Amino acid sequence: MNAASNDGSEKPHVKPTTKLKKLIHRDGKVLCILHTPTAAHARVMQEAGAEAAFVGTSGVVGTYTGMADVGTASMPECVQIAGWIANAVDFPIIMDGDTGHGGIMAVRRMIRECIKAGIAGVRIDDQPIEGKRRTQSAGMEVVPIEQAIARYKAAVDMKNELDPDFVIMAQCYARDAANSSLEDCIERLKLYEQEAGVDWVQLESPHSPDEIKLARAAVKGPLSFMKGQMDRFLTLEEHQALGVNIAWLPGFTHHVTWAALYDFMNEFQERGIAAWDDFQESRKDKPYPNPLRWPGNEDLDKQQELEQKYFSKEMLEKYKRSTGGSGAAT
Repeated sequence: MNAASNDGSEKPHVKPTTKLKKLIHRDGKVLCILHTPTAAHARVMQEAGAEAAFVGTSGVVGTYTGMADVGTASMPECVQIAGWIANAVDFPIIMDGDTGHGGIMAVRRMIRECIKAGIAGVRIDDQPIEGKRRTQSAGMEVVPIEQAIARYKAAVDMKNELDPDFVIMAQCYARDAANSSLEDCIERLKLYEQEAGVDWVQLESPHSPDEIKLARAAVKGPLSFMKGQMDRFLTLEEHQALGVNIAWLPGFTHHVTWAALYDFMNEFQERGIAAWDDFQESRKDKPYPNPLRWPGNEDLDKQQELEQKYFSKEMLEKYKRSTGGSGAAT
């Protein structure tokens, strides 16, 4: 099966899961994971070279629903939004699976639904479902290690039944958890990989590059880390020097788009249409993609094409009696 690229050429179809699995094992270039705030934003990111992305319960699901990342978003809501985004772009999408939304049977269902929706991977936390909260929150706790391993084993077994290339990532919150420690965190990372068999582990809250080195020494396969308690994001070169080939940077896209929209809205409140005119003038030599006009999209052009195929001559008279263009609204 072949898929059309944006330039109209044909390229061999590769499953999103297979793409992601290859990317997380790639050497020589750091894979950067950012949020896709919406399907439209994801298409813009694709045009700019994004290779994979994350649909977080806070940053993306929260953007759609307005709900905070405190365990209020349901599994179907998360899969629905991540699936929309995954089906809008060619690069693989990873969904935030929170704590799995229940026991081992709920975890199995979540993996099944993700694979059906075209999602390439899922991140699952080792927090208790009753106290689920966003990263870097006070009051963080982790479940007993045996319970976490059972959760991850259930996910791994389900994906192996349906699509072995589907990627399971274990997010370890133990470093700053009230009931854990750095030593426990490093042990968990090792066991999540070696005993539970996950594809990728992530350290949620390193305090220094030295702690990342400890994690890297304990983990053989794909490893990533969040900014945690460090005073800055590490550069891609620093990632490589630490032996880490995945950079976890999800929030960047939100802050950039929020700031741009806020600046424009303030300009618009002050100057009205002149603000829009100035924006258009400033972009005259810096074109950007319109994600609502996309090759292969089920858009107005497609609707008109199908109406020409299905409708009678009388029904098509509407095109002679009306004016207007095709495609997305401006």
